[in-house]
Amino acid sequence: MGSLEFLYGTAAGRLVLRPLVSRPVSRLCGRFLDTGLSRPLIRPFIRHTGIDTADYDLSTVRCFNDFFCRPLKRGRRTIDRDPDALIAPCDGLLTAVEIRGDTVLPVKQSRYSLERLLDDRALAAEFQGGTCLVYRLCVEHYHRYSYFDSGRKGENVFLPGILHTVRPIALEGNPVFTENCREYTVMDTEHFGRAVQMEVGAMLVGKIVNDHPWPRTVTRGEEKGHFAYGGSTIIVLLEKSVALLRPDLIALSARGEELPVRMGERIGTAQNR
Repeated sequence: MGSLEFLYGTAAGRLVLRPLVSRPVSRLCGRFLDTGLSRPLIRPFIRHTGIDTADYDLSTVRCFNDFFCRPLKRGRRTIDRDPDALIAPCDGLLTAVEIRGDTVLPVKQSRYSLERLLDDRALAAEFQGGTCLVYRLCVEHYHRYSYFDSGRKGENVFLPGILHTVRPIALEGNPVFTENCREYTVMDTEHFGRAVQMEVGAMLVGKIVNDHPWPRTVTRGEEKGHFAYGGSTIIVLLEKSVALLRPDLIALSARGEELPVRMGERIGTAQNR
């Protein structure tokens, strides 16, 4: 039995899990990973995850979290600048779900209410019939993320919570996206109308670090922020009939499978507004 199976699948494991998903434990781990004492963890982490370090600028790495939040070298990601392109704001594993009724994201036996996700009934109502894009980032992924379109962003709304892992075993029995710490902004975009872009923390992700100030105008592909250590998730909410998604994304999502994507990659096209 693996460690996550033990933590989420057994009574004894769930007792151990309680302190692990708390924000104080996550902050403590984060403080250690911000120190030079954590540097010896970097090489084993690279070997274990198979990260191709050629993509990244490692000249400023002084601790583990510096490596985890490593910037890309120039030209290693291409942002699709076609105004009609709906792009991925991050590297990750993508699922698309139609928002119907009060269900935004059915994952195996769990169902997540859009109202609970946003903690805002009026805002949730704006996206009925729309699309929820879920980008799941694993520890080996690039953990900086960008704005998916240009436009005007509102305030950063932080919703405190605990910090489950976002691995599938946790999603089976826990309302992870409505329990975990998360932060979002409402955007009035140039090509996709009103939208929400949300970051969800996960186990041992001590910080969601987003840009300031707000409100302000942002540009497609501009860096929005980054996660500290751990797996994590980006969620984008789109209104009804503003985008046509790629057929392979639709087909994979219908089978409960995820599409690997890279930041800046086209995942759909704007519909005529």
